[in-house]
Amino acid sequence: MRLLHTSDWHLGRSFHRESLIGAQRAFLDHLVAVVQEHGVEAVLVAGDVYDRALPGLEAVELFDDVLHRLAELRVPTVFISGNHDSARRLGVASGLIGRAGIHLRTDPGAVAAPVLLADRHGPVAVYGLPYLEPALTRDRFGLAKGGHEQVLGAAMDRVRADLATRPEGTRAVVLAHAFVTGGQISDSERDITVGGVASVPSAVFDGVHYAALGHLHGSQTLAPHLRYSGSPLAYSFSEEKHRKSMWLVDLAADGSVEAERIPCPVPRPLACLRGRLDELLTAERYEQAQDAWVQATLTDPARPADPMERLRKRFPHTLQLLFDPDPVPGDRHESYAARVSGRTDLEVAEGFVRHVRPGTGPDDAERAWLREAFETVREQADRKAELPR
Repeated sequence: MRLLHTSDWHLGRSFHRESLIGAQRAFLDHLVAVVQEHGVEAVLVAGDVYDRALPGLEAVELFDDVLHRLAELRVPTVFISGNHDSARRLGVASGLIGRAGIHLRTDPGAVAAPVLLADRHGPVAVYGLPYLEPALTRDRFGLAKGGHEQVLGAAMDRVRADLATRPEGTRAVVLAHAFVTGGQISDSERDITVGGVASVPSAVFDGVHYAALGHLHGSQTLAPHLRYSGSPLAYSFSEEKHRKSMWLVDLAADGSVEAERIPCPVPRPLACLRGRLDELLTAERYEQAQDAWVQATLTDPARPADPMERLRKRFPHTLQLLFDPDPVPGDRHESYAARVSGRTDLEVAEGFVRHVRPGTGPDDAERAWLREAFETVREQADRKAELPR
């Protein structure tokens, strides 16, 4: 069976206030064309269809249009909700839409109810695991406590139990929206860490033939059967080196996988430039960035006058301007941003305690209080996002 694996569309998202609606429309046109040209038999969309719980009208219209086009092609399509989506809103009318071959899997309680497909080699069971926020879904899986690993593990236990009841030789495909250990992150993914570790081990997906993953925006292979498609467009300058693509996956009769990357259209390249302003404005090596979306980091010891205006004369699509002065000899002070770079919220809070109470960090009880505080705040924010407005 030939599958097309994509994710993290983030419909409605902009890039540093630059509208991406046109680029997103071009990507969806490309997706439909790939389905037709490559004989795709099923499309898998692994979450974050929208960029926010209450998407704008243009984003909804894009989604509505691609649903109609895929339905007209009679190609089964399976969507799951991601951590940016409102699962309830995305799942509205899913039963009715399912009759057209568009399957919206947004209910954590239905993870063991697969979309059943078939090819000449036999049945394929496609299980959709929406993003499972531990604080909101533990009860659904009979867990008194536990984080991402425990909740996703419980969901996969249900998948394996259902698969065991299927005819011998049934191939299993899972869609999941999660941070799997070993994946490479970028700046544009919303942090799903609350106090503890958000990543889950790849062994959670043992027992299935292909896991179509979403959440991380870089296309990557963790194992032949375990892949992130990545986002179809760049949503931060940290994705400058990404090659945006989808996975064209061939699932053989024995469940083995062969996959090919299908490039996505690039609306405009990204360029991260660093140096003193005069150098950026004159050096020939920066000519290739003149048509790119530019992030410029100026290293001048003192801020130059009108830097954005001057930059845009050479790089008209400059979107972000940063300042990081070259260090003054003998100055060993590290910036606050550098000190907290790469740290979780909990680690930052623990560092604050050590700062205000020199030499003494939080003890086990204090660390537990901090973790509980972060989890409570996140849970309240998630519940608030689900409230009707």
